[in-house]
Amino acid sequence: MSRFTVKKVAVLGAGVMGAQIAAHLANVKVPVILFDLAAKEGPKNGIVTKAVEGLKKLKPAPLADVGDAVLIQQANYEEHLELLKDCDLVIEAIAERMDWKLDLYKKIAPFLAPRAIIASNTSGLSITKLSEALPEAIKPSFCGIHFFNPPRYMMLVELINTPTTEPKILDDLEAFVTSTLGKGVVRAKDSPNFIANRVGIAGMLATMKEVENFGLTYDVVDDLTGKKLGRASSGTFRTADVVGLDTMGHVIKTLQDTLSIETDPFYASFATPEVLKTLLEMGKLGQKTKGGFFKKVGRDILRFDLATKDYVPAGQKADEVYGRMLKKPAAERLQLLRNSEGAQGQFLWAILRNSFHYAAVHLASIADNARDVDFCMRWGFGLKQGPFELWQEAGWLTVANMVKEDIDAGKALCNAPLPEWVFKGPVADAGGVHTPQGSWNPTTGEFVQPRDLPVYARQHFPESVLGANAPKAEETGKTLHEDEAIRLWTLDDEVLIASIKTKMHAIGPGVVEGLLQGLEMAEADYQGMVIWSPDDMFSAGADLQAMLPAFMMAGVSAIDGAEAEMQQCMLKLRYANVPVVSAVRGLALGGGCELAVYSSRRVVAMESYMGLVEVGVGLVPGAGGLTYIARRAAENAETSTGKDLLPFLTEGFTAAAMAKVGTSALESRKLGFVLHSDVIVPHKDELLFVAINEAKSMFNGGYRAPHKRKFAVAGRSGAATIKGSLVNMRDGGFISAHDFHIASLIAGVVCGGDVDAGSLVDEDYLMTLERRAFCSLLTHPKTQERIMGMMSTGKPLRN
Repeated sequence: MSRFTVKKVAVLGAGVMGAQIAAHLANVKVPVILFDLAAKEGPKNGIVTKAVEGLKKLKPAPLADVGDAVLIQQANYEEHLELLKDCDLVIEAIAERMDWKLDLYKKIAPFLAPRAIIASNTSGLSITKLSEALPEAIKPSFCGIHFFNPPRYMMLVELINTPTTEPKILDDLEAFVTSTLGKGVVRAKDSPNFIANRVGIAGMLATMKEVENFGLTYDVVDDLTGKKLGRASSGTFRTADVVGLDTMGHVIKTLQDTLSIETDPFYASFATPEVLKTLLEMGKLGQKTKGGFFKKVGRDILRFDLATKDYVPAGQKADEVYGRMLKKPAAERLQLLRNSEGAQGQFLWAILRNSFHYAAVHLASIADNARDVDFCMRWGFGLKQGPFELWQEAGWLTVANMVKEDIDAGKALCNAPLPEWVFKGPVADAGGVHTPQGSWNPTTGEFVQPRDLPVYARQHFPESVLGANAPKAEETGKTLHEDEAIRLWTLDDEVLIASIKTKMHAIGPGVVEGLLQGLEMAEADYQGMVIWSPDDMFSAGADLQAMLPAFMMAGVSAIDGAEAEMQQCMLKLRYANVPVVSAVRGLALGGGCELAVYSSRRVVAMESYMGLVEVGVGLVPGAGGLTYIARRAAENAETSTGKDLLPFLTEGFTAAAMAKVGTSALESRKLGFVLHSDVIVPHKDELLFVAINEAKSMFNGGYRAPHKRKFAVAGRSGAATIKGSLVNMRDGGFISAHDFHIASLIAGVVCGGDVDAGSLVDEDYLMTLERRAFCSLLTHPKTQERIMGMMSTGKPLRN
């Protein structure tokens, strides 16, 4: 790992991007100072203060915990430039005006720390031109950095060097952005709009052009170009609305101003579409102005109609036949679309052909290799596959000849031929640009491997591209046991890994049996056990579908037995002789959340969503979740001088009764599902590395399981107090009668049942109460309605 340490960051510019970059730095606990101009009226930091307050209301939330807004130090250029001397990294994120940026650089230059990295967050201005105005001493530490909006959620960050950038600067920055900020880094050439926006915006413009050619409406196009096409669910025009039509217009203008027909044969297709021009003139900038290509009025979605310059009802869907075509294997899919007689099929082939054509023609000028283009389109524009991956999967030379035929027939956007390397040489021989030896670099004429920086040793299974034949977690390591529910395996013969394989990683009898088997192995021969799966889900909870047949045949007694087994599994994990570490990423709901909280420790990806959500199906947590809430309340109360347990129960009770889900690891910590002793990991691909090392560290530190001990509960008086509040909510119409019934059962369990306040109970006693409440609800008609509603629609039914 690089020894470069970022102790503090300055972000210059409190606009949309600058403020959100500062927010994400606060998310990962990097001290940050947010600068802007001094306000002309009121407090000098007024502009920054307004921006920070705005972060609290913005959706999707840029702050993983709204309370962390206070971690953003506020400053202005008039009073606080001295603060820059303490910053190891300065990110400039002011408006896309070359003259403004250069003027700011002159102002800050005397205050920069000697070895600070200075990076301009620009979406397309020349980094080299920006660097030319800098003092010679700063040039080696200057580069471009391009975050994508919204920066908390978008994976991609492009780094751009200048001829004078010191190579180590980019290596250090890449390590920081990868591991600390949790991003996927691609190094782009200093060409207009770099890689992602160059290919992505050119693709959007081409799509708009083809929409006109084929006479399609925006709602149909978004239906075709969303999930069905393996792209962001928002499709083309909704994505433009989210990004901001003014932002899109600026990027298009950068293409128009910095390119020409001589430098880009596709230049004629870069004209601003008439509809975009009209919307900008009308001040319809997309989501930020509550109107763009689409507009929401009440519950209705309207689309813009250029002919009338007004909004008309939207909601039209694509023909089902094209949805079926898009599910076919890649080779068959492209042939079907190309040979389709309908406008929608022809449109789809045209936009895919245009993307292949554009990416191939410009690869050498914008990127080091084809892998970087595909990663940019996946991480920056939400594609499941980059253009080169899809092309290669469908048959490299077959698709190349299809594209060539269209170019020769005048059907393509321009008549620029595909590069010679497409048809002859190593790429044609290999059947594509991605191989186990690396991805194609047209400049050197070689297949090149990804950069081998020390930071990437922290990623056991980094994202890869089709054709690279990268090791798959499902097939790597030594398998100790595997069945349809779980795989028990090891990478290093020191820590056992348990990977749940069921759909949505639902926890049924097979998973419980597998976890116990893994625990037995770990206690005998390993330093610990890590529960981790290689996809975007930890566990969606107990497998209700697996329980139903037993319930139908044997009634509640069968479920009581299954729940008891799950509860005993949780306790065995908690009191194991070796550390059990849950590596949580994505959803950890219901039983998945219970599995995590009963582990010795949690290593949690920042973008994780944890909660006890059983109320949504008319049940209570039944695998120890309520017992955990009661025990944690008692443990927290022990640190207080007061004797009342109820204040320490409130958060946990509310989380379970209202099915609250933490929308980040930090929020989950506030709900009590993640502890301050747990580890939060910004980069999803580092999760397994950190979890394994955490298990080893705990073992080598002489790990001992906690003692089984009794703890105090709030008793019947505590439950009565909670129920009093619930009565008011029910009578006020805020919750239904069945919600009241479920919440009352939750209150009874977390308060310890019919006992005096302060009574000492153990986990087995509370789990028995939990099981009874769970099983009693299973026979309730209202709960059965909720379960069937969830299983048939996937959405909670409130009755």
